[in-house]
Amino acid sequence: MNYIYNYLIPSIWISYLIYWWTKSADVKESIRTESSLSRLTRSVSIILAAILLLPVKFGIPILNLRFLPLSEWCFWAGTAVTGSGLLFSVWGRYHLGKNWSQAVTIKDDHKLITNGPYGLVRHPIYTGFLMGFLGSSIALGEWRGLVAVALVFIVLLHKLRLEDKWLQEQFGKSYELYSKRVCALVPFLI
Repeated sequence: MNYIYNYLIPSIWISYLIYWWTKSADVKESIRTESSLSRLTRSVSIILAAILLLPVKFGIPILNLRFLPLSEWCFWAGTAVTGSGLLFSVWGRYHLGKNWSQAVTIKDDHKLITNGPYGLVRHPIYTGFLMGFLGSSIALGEWRGLVAVALVFIVLLHKLRLEDKWLQEQFGKSYELYSKRVCALVPFLI
C-alpha cells in the first residue's frame, strides 16, 4: 500500500497544481490585494502542511503514530475524498473564471458569483482544498495528517474571513443576503 500511496496521492495533487498553474494567468486585474506578509504566511503554512503529508517518517515519533488502521479501505476512501475535494475546488475555480486570484483581492469589474458550487458554499475552492488535505490524511492514516488538516483549516479560515469582509464592503446588501443564505465552507453547517 505504501508504494501506491507514494505515487497515487502525489499524482493527484500534481495534476491539480498543474491545472491551477495553467489557469492562473487568465484573470482580471486586481484593484485591491491583501498584504504580501499575509500571502507569505499562508503559503509557508500550506507548504508545511504538504510536507507533513509526504510519505516519509518524521523525527517526532508521535506524528508517525496511526489514528486509522493501515488498510486498503482507509487508503481508497482517503483517495476518493482527495480526488472529490480537488475536483470540487476545480469546479469552483471554473465558475469564478477571471475573478479568481491566489490572494484575497477585489478585481476590476468584480462580479459576485453565486451559481454552481457557490450556491452550495461561499468558498468552494477552500472547501475542496481542505477536503483534499483531509482525504490525503485519511489515506496516510497518521497523526501528522490531522495536524496538516488543522493547519490548512486555520489558514483558510483566516483567508475566508478577510475575503468575506472585502466582499461585504464591495457588494453590500447583496453579499449580506448571500452570506445568510449560503454557508462558508460546509453546506448547512459552517
